[in-house]
Amino acid sequence: MMRAEIETGQTAEADLRLEKRLNVFAYILSAVVLLLVGMMRRIKLDVGIDFGFLPPLHATLNTLTAIILMLAYYFIRNKRVEAHRRSIYAAMMCSALFLVSYVLYHFTTPETRFGGEGVIRLVYFFFLVTHVVLAALILPFILLTFNRAYTAQYSRHKKMARWVWPLWLYVAITGPICYLMLLPYYK
Repeated sequence: MMRAEIETGQTAEADLRLEKRLNVFAYILSAVVLLLVGMMRRIKLDVGIDFGFLPPLHATLNTLTAIILMLAYYFIRNKRVEAHRRSIYAAMMCSALFLVSYVLYHFTTPETRFGGEGVIRLVYFFFLVTHVVLAALILPFILLTFNRAYTAQYSRHKKMARWVWPLWLYVAITGPICYLMLLPYYK
């Protein structure tokens, strides 16, 4: 074997080992997030600060995530890999900030209930349920897809991104829709 082939084989093996370690982190992080989200409606902490200003920030971060995800798609379709990479980092940062803010808000603030009636109520709960279920399910897959690209497993990354990206985009779009529909009921 030539030196370049040996190095490439060793690099690929090292990338797979790194991916496995990153995947373990992704599973642990996803489990912690799901646990926190499950607890936040049951536990309310009195920290003496009104976090009622956060829901518009949540909608803004989700909207930014959706826009950035569409840019990332545009960039990769036009073979602008570095712009795509930067966009995905930005989308992940927006999503992470959203998640921290969302959990903080729900641990410290009473739940706002939707007050609409009739068909609009069904529409709201359709968006809410699909948003919440997909948000819970998609997090580990976003991280696993990222890990595959980060470790240069590009063909595997591409296969996964084809179905993860539209689900992540749906979650990012339906979050602000739910916020706008709930907006009249915030105190």
